[in-house]
Amino acid sequence: MIIETSRLLLRPVADADLYSLFAIYGDPQTNLFNPRGPLPDRAAAQEKLSGWLREWPEHGFGHWAITLNHKPDEVIGFGGLGVREGYENHRVFLCYRFATTAWGKGLATEFASVALNTGFEKLGIPRISATVRENHLASQRVLEKIGMQKVGFEGDPVHGTGSYLYRQTDRRTLR
Repeated sequence: MIIETSRLLLRPVADADLYSLFAIYGDPQTNLFNPRGPLPDRAAAQEKLSGWLREWPEHGFGHWAITLNHKPDEVIGFGGLGVREGYENHRVFLCYRFATTAWGKGLATEFASVALNTGFEKLGIPRISATVRENHLASQRVLEKIGMQKVGFEGDPVHGTGSYLYRQTDRRTLR
């Protein structure tokens, strides 16, 4: 499923995205709020990419490579809707990560908004959740701008910083 917004082009991830994935997920700056830290090597990036490649055939949705419309060959981020187990009443999660060159331009909000709407309107997903570290204020603002509500908190005794749980329910299911 390819999606175009006013500035972005989203396409399902492909094998050719390995280098871009490692460049973004291996960057310490893009992992400031990730307690696991950056991916250590290309093998770890390949493992993540392989998991993402299985999402589309298994679930009918998954991760997109994100580019600017006018630069479709330059990946600036990755994001999508993924299935996570172990969260009560939460199954499909919105996630994203952008290269530092894309920060501060409203691109995460533009991506997150279209991903959420696609999940509800085109994929029929009734509820979408997200987690964000309690000290990651920029991502909290993105989720709040697109209408997600903070519904919980999970502490993290190992890393010292917990995560907020956000959720949005498709309003069409409330009628």
